[in-house]
Amino acid sequence: MAVAALKREPRRKMFYATMHVTRVEEWCIEAETEEEARELLNKGHGERGHIGECIHCDVGAIEE
Repeated sequence: MAVAALKREPRRKMFYATMHVTRVEEWCIEAETEEEARELLNKGHGERGHIGECIHCDVGAIEE
């Protein structure tokens, strides 16, 4: 039984992280010009085609 106690894996702990994630998304909007489309998208209008993939991730803080 002593051998079994030596082979136990260490107990795992839960850690919580604050992360900043940047990803590329595809959006569409109806507009008369590119400038109008850019302005509307910057204001939050339009429809997201799909979320896209993560291009950057920074771990800000980790707490136990």
